[in-house]
Amino acid sequence: MTEQLPLFSTPARSDVAPAGESPQARRPPHGGLTAQSPLNAAILAWREHLERERSSPHTVKSFGGDLNLFAEFSGGGKGLHQLATRDLDNWLQWQRTVKKCSPKTYARRVTSLKSFFRWLHQSSVLPNDPAAPLIQQTVLSPLPEYLTDAEVEAALQGAQVLRTALKPDPRPCVLFTLLLHTGIKKGECLTLIPNHVDLSNPDEPVLWIRYPDPYHRHKERKLRLDPAWLSLYREYLTRYEPRDTLFPWSARRLEYMLEDVSQAAGLTKHISFDMCRWTCAVRDARGGMDHNQIRQKLGLSKIQWREVGMKLDKLVSAER
Repeated sequence: MTEQLPLFSTPARSDVAPAGESPQARRPPHGGLTAQSPLNAAILAWREHLERERSSPHTVKSFGGDLNLFAEFSGGGKGLHQLATRDLDNWLQWQRTVKKCSPKTYARRVTSLKSFFRWLHQSSVLPNDPAAPLIQQTVLSPLPEYLTDAEVEAALQGAQVLRTALKPDPRPCVLFTLLLHTGIKKGECLTLIPNHVDLSNPDEPVLWIRYPDPYHRHKERKLRLDPAWLSLYREYLTRYEPRDTLFPWSARRLEYMLEDVSQAAGLTKHISFDMCRWTCAVRDARGGMDHNQIRQKLGLSKIQWREVGMKLDKLVSAER
């Protein structure tokens, strides 16, 4: 393991950078902040810190947006040392009573405050953490929709109707059955290439989920495919001959294909990537697959699994 240098180690002349090294590259992780620095400057430095830590763009945007709202309420020019727990409580109370934000949004904003001020405290910018007393409550979003066994059967029949229609279109059937069996996300589906489907052993075909960014390599996985799916897949390859990507259409077009399955099946539910993902998880759980295997199949971290696992248990229990 690479040894990490102390957080605040500084050279004798901190204003002089070695040859070939820019002053910006030598900036400490806390962005040169002090307790007297304005809140707006600290938020900007924190966002840069999240980006250096390779946080997802969604995390940077969401957390940064929460802190910007806090700055608008409390005063972006106010020094960090002037902010106390009561200022944080006042803003959160305003979010609950005036803005009436949803429980999930409120919980995230508490998390944003706690993460931001914990970072300032751990970086020795602030001697105390004013967000430490805030109570973090876990809020579960509503249970997701999934397809029952009867709805899955209707959807499969609807997909077959589209496949054998006067103007046959095997795409909805190929897409729906792939999602139903693997539970992959929309983004993963869009980046599949033909070589990701491994047919070297027709009795045990597999799908490889790859990520070009090394930061996301932990999400890569090998998923088993249903051998019965291969005939449909070969029919699809013969007709469309995909080259660069397995599904060379936009995300919106693929969503329309799933909606075509819903309509052909006469379902009131609107089949989506997310619904297929949850349906796959529920069917695997009912089939006896343990939670860790389902988590790995879905490409989720242990932290992400906390909420997903609780929801999955509730969905499976509701069927009993």
